Amino acid sequence: MAQTKGSEHNNEMMEALMALCHERHIDELYLLDRLEQSLAKSYSELDPQKFPYGAKVTIDRTSGKFFLYRLEPVGEENPETGEYDEFEEVAVDDPGISRIAALHAKSEIAAISRNAARQLIYEEFSQRIGDIITGTVIQSVPDFTIIKIREGIEAELPHFRGVEGHDEARPDELNESPANEHYQVGQRIKALIIQVRDPQTRMQSVRGEMSRPSIVVSRNHPDLLRRLFELEVPEIYDGVVEIDSIAREPGRRSKIAVSTLDDHLDPVGACVGPKGTRVRNVVAELRGERVDVVRWSDDPAQRVANALSPARVSRVIVDPDPERTYATVIVPDDQLSLAIGKKGQNARLAARLTGYHIDIKNESLAQSLIAKFQQKANEVPDLVDAEPEMPLGMDDSDNTVSLI
Repeated sequence: MAQTKGSEHNNEMMEALMALCHERHIDELYLLDRLEQSLAKSYSELDPQKFPYGAKVTIDRTSGKFFLYRLEPVGEENPETGEYDEFEEVAVDDPGISRIAALHAKSEIAAISRNAARQLIYEEFSQRIGDIITGTVIQSVPDFTIIKIREGIEAELPHFRGVEGHDEARPDELNESPANEHYQVGQRIKALIIQVRDPQTRMQSVRGEMSRPSIVVSRNHPDLLRRLFELEVPEIYDGVVEIDSIAREPGRRSKIAVSTLDDHLDPVGACVGPKGTRVRNVVAELRGERVDVVRWSDDPAQRVANALSPARVSRVIVDPDPERTYATVIVPDDQLSLAIGKKGQNARLAARLTGYHIDIKNESLAQSLIAKFQQKANEVPDLVDAEPEMPLGMDDSDNTVSLI
């Protein structure tokens, strides 16, 4: 067994390592195991001619002495794998192993500390998915923004939007920021926790994931709107008013449908607040995104009519088949463009809010269609009163008409 020189240096380094482990709350034996594996891998990669079958490093847990071995195969190759199953450890003397070990120890301690910190973050915040956080922007680049939640804990707000003229962002790269929002360093923002990356997994789903914060937040998620209203409206936080449905086009417009079991409380008024203060605070946090608050109804026709607010609705005809979620809406002529909205936005959000496919017609068109149907109905011959000819299949003794 070859013992390296510089025992005093080894002891000093081991004492320093143990002190650092105690300071960083790192298990000493775990660190030494990691250090042995790291050193063995480095020797194998740096000098493959000297260590063709790999190297092994052991550290005496008491004295801190380092021992280096070259692995030599024993016996014959395994016929199935073509590799050797057993190896002999041949001692190798390398006076520089202590210096190399010191460099590796520094790197391993840094890696262990990072992983330990990420594990603590994972254990805390994986239980808070769906919660809202408030943080300060500390960095913003084209693909993501880093938000400081508190000292030592950061979150990532991804916005992989692709570049014009190039391929779109990969499906596994999230876009959780409205297109109209841009962030400045020092800006305070609220966001929703949607994911906490597990540091134990080796799979890297997005570019540079392991170098970015474990916490992923969103400004696009519909539940951000729900949490903001919970913060602004005590009746929602207390459960007196319930948000039944949310439809959102981030950065542009949203609709929420609310209800209550308290007959003496107006749920829409509670959300809007005195002189609109509550809903204005939500709109301000969403950078001017328009928010419509409507009343939820268990009656599908009334639900659709409410969802098309602020447009006035004359009549809603819902398909009686519960499997077919279709509704035809008739509105006054002057309300048609308002009901549809700019580029169909109001109708689109109403459909998402209610879960119904909505077909909107103005009263003039509806009356025209009804008149045409009545005209066609009048043109159809009355087969009940008609005297059918014998070739149609009727005989004198039969009281039925058979149209063959």
